[in-house]
Amino acid sequence: MKNDAMIMNRKRFRWDKLGLNIVLAIVSIIWLAPLIMTILLSVRPKKDSIGTGNIFFGSGFTLDNFQGAFDAVPWGTYYVTTLLFVFGLLFIQIVTITLAGYAFARLKFFGRDFIFLLMLIQIMIPSSVLLIPNFTTVRSLNLYDTKIALMLPYIGSAFGTFLMRQTFRQIPRDLEDAAKIDGCNWLGLLQNVYIPSSTSAYIAFALASVSAHWNEFLWPLIITTSDDNRVLTVGLSQIVRTSEVGAQYGQISAGTLIVVAPLLLLFLIFQRQFINSFLRSGLK
Repeated sequence: MKNDAMIMNRKRFRWDKLGLNIVLAIVSIIWLAPLIMTILLSVRPKKDSIGTGNIFFGSGFTLDNFQGAFDAVPWGTYYVTTLLFVFGLLFIQIVTITLAGYAFARLKFFGRDFIFLLMLIQIMIPSSVLLIPNFTTVRSLNLYDTKIALMLPYIGSAFGTFLMRQTFRQIPRDLEDAAKIDGCNWLGLLQNVYIPSSTSAYIAFALASVSAHWNEFLWPLIITTSDDNRVLTVGLSQIVRTSEVGAQYGQISAGTLIVVAPLLLLFLIFQRQFINSFLRSGLK
């Protein structure tokens, strides 16, 4: 009887697992549908409307849409600016969230909890609400249409500060006390105790920061006018134009793939580290 019950449980488990895999496969296909459609449209001839020819490729396969997208926008310049904006900002944010996180986690000063609460309120404020004040500040500093202006509103991260505060608070005090006995000051504590113990949190924040600012559009569009200071998303908006025959969906799709390709490639290469970093950092 026990063997029969075990066999039944195993069969039930296999069927449950098979059903779960089928559901996940369907959800994955639905999630990938926009990307698949974008790829198909990017290789579809311009002359073929969506309602004619083969539903997937039209009358054939072509790379003319990519050629048109490359001719319309100086992608090389935009890529350089985007990389400087995203990774330069990430470096600055790593410094600011580390110092702020340590201050809120370990230092004692007047109004610490109140200041931290005010900082958390910033997370609930939509970034669009701050566009006009930020624009006014940048103009008053004579930084309009500069790379510094792109980064200025994002130098401090409330989310990053909160993440590092919670991470630093989980590090045992004994490690800090032992480092102090060895003669470490606060900078030595960060370098030898806190930062090495918080690698997962830094990776999680870096992934979130890079993906968010790579897709940033409205602020770069408002604060820049020259090609040397504009990012990829603004370049993509320049392709979204209509002609006498309607919107060039194939060219728009090609431009979209040019913009998102690095993020997709990074995710495919580092997907395991991507998932593990969020799990280890405590993000749900």
